[in-house]
Amino acid sequence: MSTKPGTTPTYSPSTQKKKPQNATFNSSNGVRSDGRGFYQCRPAYLKTGVVSAAAGSACAEFGNTKVIVSVFGPRESKKAMMYSNVGRLNCSVSYTPFATHVRGQVSEHKEFSSVLHKALEGAIILESFPKTTVDVFALVTESGGSELPVIVSCASLALADAGILMYDLVAAVSLSSLGNNLIIDPLLEEERNEDGSLMLTYMPSRSEVTQLTITGEWTAPKMHEGMELCLDASRKLAEIMRLCLKEADSLSNE
Repeated sequence: MSTKPGTTPTYSPSTQKKKPQNATFNSSNGVRSDGRGFYQCRPAYLKTGVVSAAAGSACAEFGNTKVIVSVFGPRESKKAMMYSNVGRLNCSVSYTPFATHVRGQVSEHKEFSSVLHKALEGAIILESFPKTTVDVFALVTESGGSELPVIVSCASLALADAGILMYDLVAAVSLSSLGNNLIIDPLLEEERNEDGSLMLTYMPSRSEVTQLTITGEWTAPKMHEGMELCLDASRKLAEIMRLCLKEADSLSNE
């Protein structure tokens, strides 16, 4: 969307079965350091077509987390014979030297690259570009927490901007478990204090989860509640993503 960060609607889940207990690092009224409630997501600023040299691109700003994704291809694959009549997807996630408090050279995050690949592969119609390869390059320019779900959602938008055929957009949301509390769309400080985490990537139109990542110990009721929160928030985020694409299309037709 072309509006400024902070003016866009949040995509917080509507499921609030109980009032969250207070986290140890937050104030006594249950308000987080950035003013949000425990079940409230950050405003999402999304825009496509930000990298002119790419076949498709998108940028995303969720609070202090900022990501740019570029898509190149389809191009002729060197492994065309191996992949027969199905296309190939390459994903790479990197951080700029100034993205985190630890300064240094641009670094590739191989674990994030692998998760991004798994989250997107099930949404792309690989048969639509046989014996060719599509490259997805995600660059985190500022790390403010919950980078991976922002990367996945932004990459899905960039693929759509590139005209890659997909079954549906992929919206991703994560949350942290801190004691008895669930904190959706966590900040960096919240992730550092978490007892466990859950990230879900989802295709709302198909009601299909493409990737589920869980760390730490979870009870069955708590996991169920966490998944419901992420699913509801993912549906709302997907609506914002579709609106972004519609606005970009209307601007291109003017």
